[in-house]
Amino acid sequence: MQPVTPLTDGEFVQFQRFIHEAAGIALSDAKKPLVSGRLAKRLHQLQFDSYGSYFQLIASGRAPEETQLAIDLLTTNETYFFREMRHFEHLRSLAQAQRPGSTQFRVWSAACATGEEPYSIAMVLADLLPAQSWEVLASDISARVLDSARSGHYPLARASHVPPDYLRRFCLKGIDAEDGTLLVSRALRECVEFAQINLNAARLPALGRFDVVFLRNVLIYFDAPTKRRVVQRVLDCLRSGGHLYIGHSESLHDMALPVRPVAPAIYRKE
Repeated sequence: MQPVTPLTDGEFVQFQRFIHEAAGIALSDAKKPLVSGRLAKRLHQLQFDSYGSYFQLIASGRAPEETQLAIDLLTTNETYFFREMRHFEHLRSLAQAQRPGSTQFRVWSAACATGEEPYSIAMVLADLLPAQSWEVLASDISARVLDSARSGHYPLARASHVPPDYLRRFCLKGIDAEDGTLLVSRALRECVEFAQINLNAARLPALGRFDVVFLRNVLIYFDAPTKRRVVQRVLDCLRSGGHLYIGHSESLHDMALPVRPVAPAIYRKE
């Protein structure tokens, strides 16, 4: 097999523009090795000898499945169960305040990656609220990670923050060939709806209104104008008085949005 020519600066700029236009993600120049590494295996599989040739394929419109795969490969997806526990403690307090017979409590995990976040949400709600009185929507731009999320199958190491009672109630521990893994119970998996959604699309699908939206650890990949547009679109799906959770390394400072901070990385829509 012919070796792949190293990614040039000019080719990297093309991929920077591609992922920004497709997903709103701003890749800094420091991400050049990441782009090279994530696409290298795909180039070998397709027997391309240069990144430029691969870019021509995904930019041509002739191979939409390959274009989606490239987006999947360039989208960073790192997560684990009950990441940033204070958000789940706050969610728990909101669920406990729900009155019997009130409207359905709806939560959106808007950049769910491989699914640990929405399943963590579902565990909290299943613990506190009657069946059919709550709903979790989980979305991501990547079809690949959504397929993984739907399976509910994870390395056990990602569950180190799951409360022991939740592990017993909502997860199955792998044995024999599956040792070192866990499977989210079918009953809980069926409570989470997964959908492929691009937060940078000009218009989001008709999703209805939510009481809580998790938009965590994704804004850091957007430039300032894109970040504001994405947050505004998400807020349009949040009920008045609803809560928005973002990552602790992120901020909505100076965006002039209709929210007020109520705790670190937690905002209430006015």
